[in-house]
Amino acid sequence: QVQLVESGGGLVQAGGSLRLSCAASGRTFSNYAMSWFRQAPGKEREFVSAIKWSGGYTDYADSVKGRFTISRDNAKNTVYLQMNSLKPEDTAVYYCAADLKFPSRLGLNYDYWGQGTQVTVSS
Repeated sequence: QVQLVESGGGLVQAGGSLRLSCAASGRTFSNYAMSWFRQAPGKEREFVSAIKWSGGYTDYADSVKGRFTISRDNAKNTVYLQMNSLKPEDTAVYYCAADLKFPSRLGLNYDYWGQGTQVTVSS
């Protein structure tokens, strides 16, 4: 089992920045691909970003490319999502997810999920 706990969400004005963290515990964190997804009210969950266990591969949704940066610190069992130039449409609950397979954009491929952290961007 892997337990994931997100933090760092909050209220920010458009154009601002936030850094989300996802702390993992349980099995060997460094073996897992980690991803961020988000879900806005009334919308389906969508892929945001993913990173391979080694950190050597990253993937981003087109909507966040150039504004968000995913990174991980295996020594701290933590994955981060630096979010810059935030827009109101980035408002959502952000979830981190973990899986032993290669990073995927499909939420169904992930076995472990955090409880989510709310990000609200005001215009």
